[in-house]
Amino acid sequence: MAVAAATTEPLHPPLRKKPLPAGRPREWYVSHNRRLKAMRLAIALLDTGVYQPSSADNSRIRAAADRLAIHPPSDTTCRMVRRLIRHGR
Repeated sequence: MAVAAATTEPLHPPLRKKPLPAGRPREWYVSHNRRLKAMRLAIALLDTGVYQPSSADNSRIRAAADRLAIHPPSDTTCRMVRRLIRHGR
């Protein structure tokens, strides 16, 4: 009979964050961070069972941001989240 041993070490080492490249226009950094935020919110909504963009209204997206301790997203970011959910199907 085999017995599984519990390990305290993670299966994968934590990912190290790389600094963003310097010298880009400010709009690039804004859109990059907006895309990352939209992806985090879309993943959180999909994990909670929101699979249709029509059921992901702004209030539901902002509630997910509140649960994740993320600054409330703008209307533009909410549209991005719905677009990600739609194209992910």
